[in-house]
Amino acid sequence: MDHDEFRRLGHQLIDWIASYRERMEKLPVMSPVKPGQVKARFPAEPPRRGGGAAAGLAGIDADILPGVTHWTHPSFFAYFPSNASYGSVLGDLLSSGLAAQGMSWQTAPAATELEEVVMGWLRQMLGLPPAFTGVIQDTASTATLCALLCARERTSGFAQNHGGLQGGGPPLTVYASDQSHASIEKAALLAGFGKDHLRLLGTDGRHALRLELLQAAIEKDKAAGRRPCAVVACVGTTATTSIDPVKGIAALAAKHGLWLHVDAAMAGTAMVLPECRVHWEGVEAADSLVVNPHKWMGIGFDFSAYFVRDPEHLVRVMSTNPSYLRTAQDGEVRNLRDWGIPLGRRFRALKAWLHLLDEGVEGMQARLRRDLANARWLVEQVGQTTDWELLAPVHFQTLCLRHVPTDQRDEKRLAAHNLAIAERVNRSGKAYVTPAVLKGKQMIRVSIGAESTERRHVEAVWGALRAAARTV
Repeated sequence: MDHDEFRRLGHQLIDWIASYRERMEKLPVMSPVKPGQVKARFPAEPPRRGGGAAAGLAGIDADILPGVTHWTHPSFFAYFPSNASYGSVLGDLLSSGLAAQGMSWQTAPAATELEEVVMGWLRQMLGLPPAFTGVIQDTASTATLCALLCARERTSGFAQNHGGLQGGGPPLTVYASDQSHASIEKAALLAGFGKDHLRLLGTDGRHALRLELLQAAIEKDKAAGRRPCAVVACVGTTATTSIDPVKGIAALAAKHGLWLHVDAAMAGTAMVLPECRVHWEGVEAADSLVVNPHKWMGIGFDFSAYFVRDPEHLVRVMSTNPSYLRTAQDGEVRNLRDWGIPLGRRFRALKAWLHLLDEGVEGMQARLRRDLANARWLVEQVGQTTDWELLAPVHFQTLCLRHVPTDQRDEKRLAAHNLAIAERVNRSGKAYVTPAVLKGKQMIRVSIGAESTERRHVEAVWGALRAAARTV
């Protein structure tokens, strides 16, 4: 492909993306294909001769689109919002076009310094104090792993420089709620703590971590000769977006010398609104926290914002500094390869930069308030019925609801009934919701927050749920 062909196909692809976004609302939200159906459209062997890119792009509608579930569809209410604004898309294109490798400042000064700028912007937007320094990670899973690695090394006195966790010291323990994201358990395992030393503690009626259980677990581990190491407080749990008591957890972490990591992956975006910051009161005491702008905020995947109070500690844990990566500027600049797990780093800051320039803080705040208002409207509709109920408080934009027919209280039958409702709605192609289980009860999650979702789309999914409940 030469420069002229790239220009022609590039313009064609941009036009296709714009056309796709324009007509997306008419497409089935959830992909209707069956396993193997997409794969069958492609040859089993690689092309021997080149020159086929134009034909490939011409086949997107037939070969690719049927196998896509449309996460930015206005009637996508499953999982969590995963927006990718036009500004962010252009930033991703520019990142690929520049093909910069940002592992050190010298390899791409703009990649390093623009990242410093946009992470400073995000910190201010979230209302975090200047004590925090931010760096881009790919996902919250990676950020949480970094946090637990840092916690491990602080508590163990940098055991990685000696015998590691094989050095024979007392075992380290990690604490979180039983409603926390699975990535926390995965990070604890990958960081070497072991499943036997992960404490997933019970939650209250609002599905938030119970402080008395945390206190008791820490004291029990100390009495048994174990070393309490880290606690993860969730602001917006996966199933219900419930809120752990960050301020109280921070007090216990300080008392017992634990690393406090705050997981605000999805709900952290709400903190762009000053009125929502009460939900993470005490966050200023955290050692680290993560927010995923690649969800509700609108910066396309993959872009996770990881903030730390002590960047020197992070660098000490993550740095290896081989001779072939050293440069004359190392003492003056950040080498972001030492701020996370991968050596190689894409120029992700471009996505945030163009997104924020395009939408602005005020535009983002208006959109978030729209989504919160739509969620409150749906809460009101559920409250006006006698056969639907909420299973969790609605702090942000996610509702956990279920249909309970009159005089039906058998949990097995209710589970089958609500699964059938969700299946009917999803298979219709008109909307997409997530079935999930909360403390033994089958529910339907409705997560509002796609960039193009308006009140009429929320009204439509509510109508579809009620219609399905009458017919299944």
